[in-house]
Amino acid sequence: MPNWHSIMRKLSDELLIESYFKATELRLSPDFIFLIESEIKRRSLVHRIKATS
Repeated sequence: MPNWHSIMRKLSDELLIESYFKATELRLSPDFIFLIESEIKRRSLVHRIKATS
């Protein structure tokens, strides 16, 4: 089973934000979206998803 937290940490900020928007657009698993959101919060990038949503 992959370690999603370590995979998320390797993504650039831009790719992480793009992944969040694509995952929500495609209505992917809420658990997966939660992982992305958690990493966005960890990096203090929440303003990037609020400003464009």
